[in-house]
Parts: sequence; structure tokens; C-alpha cells
Amino acid sequence: MSLGLIGEKLGMSRVFKEDGSATPVTVVQVDPNRITQVKNGSGADGYTAVQVTMGSRRASRVTKSMAGHYAKAQSEPGVGLWEFRLPQEEQAQGLEVGGTLGVALFEAGQKVDVQGTTIGKGFAGGMKRWGFKGLRATHGVSISHRSLGSTGQCQDPGRVFKNKKMAGHMGATARTQQGLEVVSIDAARNLILVKGSVPGAKGTRVVIKPSVKGGSPIYAESVLALAAAAEAATAVVEEAVVEEAVVEEAVVEEAPVEAAAEETPVESATEEAAEATETEVKDSDDKEGDK
Repeated sequence: MSLGLIGEKLGMSRVFKEDGSATPVTVVQVDPNRITQVKNGSGADGYTAVQVTMGSRRASRVTKSMAGHYAKAQSEPGVGLWEFRLPQEEQAQGLEVGGTLGVALFEAGQKVDVQGTTIGKGFAGGMKRWGFKGLRATHGVSISHRSLGSTGQCQDPGRVFKNKKMAGHMGATARTQQGLEVVSIDAARNLILVKGSVPGAKGTRVVIKPSVKGGSPIYAESVLALAAAAEAATAVVEEAVVEEAVVEEAVVEEAPVEAAAEETPVESATEEAAEATETEVKDSDDKEGDK
């Protein structure tokens, strides 16, 4: 049980490493998840959880009860509601209604579990749905090459047991792919690149959580620490920008002085050349007079 994110599967691509090898990745768009409710384990809820929403929906498509719920959270209606349960009440402290969770929740190299709804295949036979071998394709079989074969017993018990592998609806079920690696995170475009494939078609929503097998759970203190680190980084960048502006102003002020200093030798050289020319002219006039 840990905090996670809700995203939209955009499709698959690949990432090239420095050695030239290609890694297949699934691109997930994770818009900021808005916190709509923080449930208290000691209150009427009976358990600790953080409820989030994402995206937007027209007001005409939202029921009055849900519209009131979003209004209480001071959030615009989203495409749905999701909950992340936490084992202890203290692990939700610091998270407030109206706050957001973003891609900074994860980091490159982290192991995650991705849950989604698989692609629906419609009604499928036993061979496609369960990988049955089927009957013989030659002698002794007439128009039933892909049939299941026997599914029951004799008079006792006289019925087909439940959960028997038979033909039926295939796909469109919730599945979780475990132990996937986060290849990279694009914070500017709110993208998470996960190694391998994840359940679902393009445009469907998926849930990303730290892996239960070898992953580190994420609680409120992690979110607050990430927010503090982001603020500190922003402050450092702003200070660097201010210092660069001050340095540029100082350079602009010193530039005319240097220009004036550079002009002085040129002027003195010009005067010396003019004096030398006058001296040569006088000497030539004196020689002509002597002749």
C-alpha cells in the first residue's frame, strides 16, 4: 500500500542507450493528480487513504452528488476518482485537499507496478482464449476441429464445474504488470517512460505504483521532501539568474572605460605620425634651398 499516480497510456516507443542498444518503452502521460479527499483512519472512514482525480469533464456530465464532492474539494470535475490506501494515518499527514501529485513522485531506475484494463477481444473460442490444442485436423473429426471436447462428467455429478476453461468473453479485465523499470522521466512534458509493455490500449488510463516486489513505498513525507527539494532547486536557479544579471550590468558599465583606454594609444600614434610627416617635409624643403 503506497501512493501512486494515474496516467494515460500514449503508446510504445524505444530509447537508445550510449552503446547503441534499444530499449522498448511505454510512454505514459501523467497530468497533475489533484487530491480531492484525505480519508482518516480514526474518523468515520475507518481507513487511511488519499483520493485523487485527473483530467477534466464537462459539468453536464457530472451527477449532482459528484459535483458537490468536487466543489467541496475546490477542484474541477475529473474523469474519475482513484484511491491509494496507506497503512498508517501518520503517512498521510501533510497532504491537503487541493494539492497535487506529479511525476516527481518517481525516479529513473525505480521498479513499479502498472495496472490497466486489457484490450477487449470479444467472444473467443477455447483455442484462442486458453491455448487449447484443438481436435485432429484429419480423419475422424467432422466440422469440429476447434471445439473444446468434453467439458463434464457422467450422471454424477451431472454438471459442469464452475470456472471451467471454456469459450467466452476475452479481455477487458484488470491486469497488473509487475516489476517494470522506469527508464526516464520528462518533468517538462509530464511523461514517464516505463520499460516494456503495460496492459491496455492507447488512450486508456493506467495506475502506476511502487513495485510490491523490491520497490520502496511512497508516503506523504516523500511527497513533502520532493516538494521542498523542488522549491530549493527553483530558488537556486533564480539566484543564479539574478547573479548573472548583476554581472552583465557590471560588464556593460566597465565597457566604455575600456574603450576610452583603447582609444588613447591610437590617438597618440596618429599625432606622432603627423609630426614625423611635418619633419620630413621641412627637411626636404631645406635640401632644395641649399641646392
